[in-house]
Amino acid sequence: MVTVLMVAEKPSLAESIAKILSNNHMKTRRGIVTNVHEYNGTLFGKPALFKMTSVMGHVYSLDFPKEYNNWDAVDPITLFEAPTIQLEANPKTHLIKHLRAESKGIDYLILWLDCDREGENICFEVMRNVLINIKPQPGKSKKDCVYRARFSAITAPDVKRAMANLVRPNENDAKAVDVRQELDLKIGCCFTRYQTKYFQGKYGNLDSKLISYGPCQIPTLALCVKRHDEILSFKPVPYWTLQLTVNVNGTIVKATSARGRIFEKNKVEGIKNNLKNMTVVKVREVSTDKKTVSRPHPLNTVELLRAASVGLGMSPQETMSVAERLYMQGYISYPRTETTKFPENFDIRSVLQEHKNHSIWGTYANNLLVNGFKKPEGGVDAGDHSPITPTRIANESNLGHNEWRLYELVTRTFIGSLLPNMKYLKTDVTFEIGNETFTCTGKQIVEPGFSSVMHWRSQQDENLPMIDKGASYPVVDINSKESETTPPEYLSEADLLGLMEKYGIGTDASMAVHIASICSRNYVNVQGTRRALIPTRLGIVLIHGYQKIDPELALPTMRADMEKRIGLIAEGKAQFDSVLQDEIDLYRSKFEWFVKKIANMDELFEATFSPLSSSGRPFSKCGKCRRYMHLIALKPTRLHCRNCNDTYALPNNGSIKLYNEITCPYDNFEVVSFSNGTKGKGYPLCPYCYNNSPIEGMELMSCNKCTNPNCQLSLQKNGMFECLEENCDGTMVLDNTLAPRYKIACNKCNLISCFTAEVHKVKLTDDLCDECSGKKVYVEFIKKEGREPLTEWIKLNV
Repeated sequence: MVTVLMVAEKPSLAESIAKILSNNHMKTRRGIVTNVHEYNGTLFGKPALFKMTSVMGHVYSLDFPKEYNNWDAVDPITLFEAPTIQLEANPKTHLIKHLRAESKGIDYLILWLDCDREGENICFEVMRNVLINIKPQPGKSKKDCVYRARFSAITAPDVKRAMANLVRPNENDAKAVDVRQELDLKIGCCFTRYQTKYFQGKYGNLDSKLISYGPCQIPTLALCVKRHDEILSFKPVPYWTLQLTVNVNGTIVKATSARGRIFEKNKVEGIKNNLKNMTVVKVREVSTDKKTVSRPHPLNTVELLRAASVGLGMSPQETMSVAERLYMQGYISYPRTETTKFPENFDIRSVLQEHKNHSIWGTYANNLLVNGFKKPEGGVDAGDHSPITPTRIANESNLGHNEWRLYELVTRTFIGSLLPNMKYLKTDVTFEIGNETFTCTGKQIVEPGFSSVMHWRSQQDENLPMIDKGASYPVVDINSKESETTPPEYLSEADLLGLMEKYGIGTDASMAVHIASICSRNYVNVQGTRRALIPTRLGIVLIHGYQKIDPELALPTMRADMEKRIGLIAEGKAQFDSVLQDEIDLYRSKFEWFVKKIANMDELFEATFSPLSSSGRPFSKCGKCRRYMHLIALKPTRLHCRNCNDTYALPNNGSIKLYNEITCPYDNFEVVSFSNGTKGKGYPLCPYCYNNSPIEGMELMSCNKCTNPNCQLSLQKNGMFECLEENCDGTMVLDNTLAPRYKIACNKCNLISCFTAEVHKVKLTDDLCDECSGKKVYVEFIKKEGREPLTEWIKLNV
């Protein structure tokens, strides 16, 4: 019997695939990290023991060696030629150890990672840890024992078809991702470090922890700023329209002048004067035409994101997160695809069959099965995955709120793409009065088609009374309406996604991430039900600055060209090293010019933001000059000494307060406290030690990590016992930053235990617990009426 290890991308996928392949006859045990599902079967005609487990996304993340991570000591330009290393993406999970343990003694490896370039890259990350343990058959290499399953949905037919048609993993796709990761790391870090340090060192109200640059992120922002500039530069122009009101056999009908917008007021008044004594209008023409609104194509990723933003008010990032959950649960097909055309072998009928009894749209599905259907015309076959379709029936009670809304959108669009086009009759009426013509239009829906199930695409009748050609009707009124031309609207998320697709910014898998990035960096804000993207002052100044230095840095063309070259690697038409070096050389030259001309951008920052020297409020004393430093509370939170012209970073996303006027024994700086609320972490810190740790190898040193035996705030004085969280080597430390709301918190992980509100005072003692060797605590409870304060020794059970 041979042993086969199979690896999926997520634990839930591993379970679903194993259930299908084992026909629900599997045994599950706990591995080091994730579950392992085992069952017996056959592979290549041989009896086999199958072990299905999973990773949790990427096994590795790309970074620079530790010596390159000091922003103050490393010149950003050196990052272009710096080496890179692959680190375990989440060391606490011990995923590498898990893969190596489960692969001992196996004969074959079958990879069930997501079927896109990113998934292919993870395949080779898994292989890196598994190949060493494979026992190849005689005459075969270890790589000969590795197979790849290609699938688009977690359904029994799709999974079993993939298992019956195993292929080899595609190394070119994996290398394309390696190149993109290295370029994004080096380009992003180089520009981000330089401009963050430059501008945060000069201005106090930027309100952003990081002023980041990304080859996709910045062109995405530039599209938003371009629309903002168009709106600001727009100059409204007044215009007038003429409207005719007619009585058609007792029904009031309004018609507008065929002249459309008239931009001369005198002309409008002249026309009105010529017509003011005319009381009858004649019908010159009545025409009725059949019109069609084409049914939609099946959804690809971009159209799903756009539809969810417009119709459901969900951000692209939230939509992708929900779609991935639906996919992993087997409710929809793979949500990352550029294809909008059903493949020839796609079994539409079986999908409809499953939905024919659904309480909401079952009637539509059943009618298609009975009356027949045609696949939508046109569409794009990108050669990746089928369009996004439902794969399993669900009701609202089966899913969470947003999961159901998105599932309903996918399912209704799938059925709508198979229903007929919407058809309506359009009636155009032309009235004649004097030398002027006026028109009105009516609409009558003949066949709702796809809009009957896609209700958000439905249209209403616009009824006209019976109007006869050549007939005359009395005039009720002729008036003019004054209006102004209006600027374009701010881009919505749906608009932006369409432009990103048009200009090749990002991929179907990454567009949502880029939009989320410009929001989290405080470059744009999302406003209103339209989900309009409004650039902030920082976002506007940044793009205008790039345009003053090197407009290409903010254009989508550079990234689009890069993506084309990366695509050539995936196709086997270009070499990894060649593409990597060419792009690095290009961006290095861009960076050198950017540094040389940074003053051009700085002029815009200076006109928009306040200098550090005039920002903040006096707060705590500098250990060098003993004058008060100023606290800048906006992101990034900082202390700035105007006298020394030094700036000290502080923790973000919490409150900063003075801490009992205690000074640090290392440097004489006044200690401050950071707190993340009554249930969050808090600790005291010395601003200088936090930025310039006196202990080698310890970054962002706070007092709860400091080992100075002479400091009353140090770990030595306030540490209690080892952290109880698995895989954490931290220490639980008494936190009295919000006393009398006392807590005990780990100085490394997020484990926190809060004392009850009844506690008035907590004090550590030197006595140790006999059971756990932790320090005992003296606790004083709140005094209540008729009762003396309670005090006692307690042993803490966290």
